[in-house]
Amino acid sequence: MTSSTTPGGLARFNTLEERAALAALHEVCASEAWAHHLVARRPYATADELFAANDAAVAGLTDADLAQAMAGHPPIGRPKPGDPTSSREQRGMAGAPDALKAEMLELNLEYQERFGHVFLICATGLTGEQMRDAVKERIGNTPGREREIVRTELGRINRIRLAPLVEQDASA
Repeated sequence: MTSSTTPGGLARFNTLEERAALAALHEVCASEAWAHHLVARRPYATADELFAANDAAVAGLTDADLAQAMAGHPPIGRPKPGDPTSSREQRGMAGAPDALKAEMLELNLEYQERFGHVFLICATGLTGEQMRDAVKERIGNTPGREREIVRTELGRINRIRLAPLVEQDASA
């Protein structure tokens, strides 16, 4: 049960009609299973409870659910046009030199060919060089090891994206 100490945005999220809550969560993560997991566990008294539910949901995603989640993420260096979230998250690549952008495009394609999905990294705060170095390092992983890393990165991304939902003032 929520209390008067529940952050305004979280209290609002707790009371949203199910379809509206699912739509809000779809903006965070494209996995339907993940969103249903979080909605089913409402109400959340604290952001930490919501974040713990996120972690549990991400850990429980099937390979198909994980693929659905990753399909909602654009390749590094190519944020979705008109999507301020992906542009903000990939800010470190925006001002990168053309040579680095071209190298990242090649690495993205190589990674996608190897693993069958986009290279997923929590890019918030990373430079273009750090993202490039990460894909270079991870491209040599086994598919199983890479799936573990992707799951961890997705959980981190979701937490960052959930934060504004929790903090929103009820009048927002």
